[in-house]
Amino acid sequence: MGSRASTFVVLWVNLFTLVVSVGVAGMGIWMGTRHHNECDKFLTLPVLAIGGFVFLISLTGFMGALKDISILLWIYLILMFFLLVGIASFTVFAFIITNNGAGHTVAGQRYKEYRLEDYSHWFQKKLNDKTYWQHLRSCLVKPDYCNSLIKECKTLEQYKQAKLSPIEAGCCRPPSECGYPARNASYYDLSFNPVSSNKDCQLYKNRRSVKCYNCNSCKAGVAQYLKKEWKIAAIFNVIALAVLILLYCVGCYARRNASKAHHCKIMEKVEESTHRTIFTGRI
Repeated sequence: MGSRASTFVVLWVNLFTLVVSVGVAGMGIWMGTRHHNECDKFLTLPVLAIGGFVFLISLTGFMGALKDISILLWIYLILMFFLLVGIASFTVFAFIITNNGAGHTVAGQRYKEYRLEDYSHWFQKKLNDKTYWQHLRSCLVKPDYCNSLIKECKTLEQYKQAKLSPIEAGCCRPPSECGYPARNASYYDLSFNPVSSNKDCQLYKNRRSVKCYNCNSCKAGVAQYLKKEWKIAAIFNVIALAVLILLYCVGCYARRNASKAHHCKIMEKVEESTHRTIFTGRI
């Protein structure tokens, strides 16, 4: 790749990411000013931080490539290095913590049940933290999820054949091992003594505001949801990492060319100054 080609790639790629980063930061500001629920507040700061960091990197790379300023390209490469390390670390971490956990089939049902102890220690620690769980619950576990089951499953047979999501299976109903007979999609007969010592059997209530929202089965359903999302994010990060490594190599090449160009300009000035001195001496 020629010097002009490498500079051209760095210039336009960073111009594109510069525009994207402004959009990301703008979305973070919009989330913070227009929405007031806990979920959006929880996400506002990370979105702003990502947008600001990408903006800084893109602006540095863009100006360095535009003006052929070697020091700016050096700073750009250093920031890119930290970004690559961060993405690589997060990707490895995501694959490690999402390696455990799977659903358990329920006899006669199409959905699966999930147990918190099947997931990684990191997931268990986070979900058992009361403050973190309240934030996460406000984001992911909404009463509408359970209320919508009544509309979708009008008969008991439809409810038994429904393919519930991990959150619906864990948060909207008691674990099957409790032995409570279902009367419809939103009501279980709790007059029966639970046949299991699982504490979730005592925590479940038919009230819409309670259900099984504080059960370990609900936390396990959320863990399964997060596992899937983190897995997708990790795969996306692998692709992004490959692209960024390629861009980093191009940036190194552009930085080297900028250094050469800067060195050549200095040598030309030195030679010009030398010629002037010699010419003046002869006169």
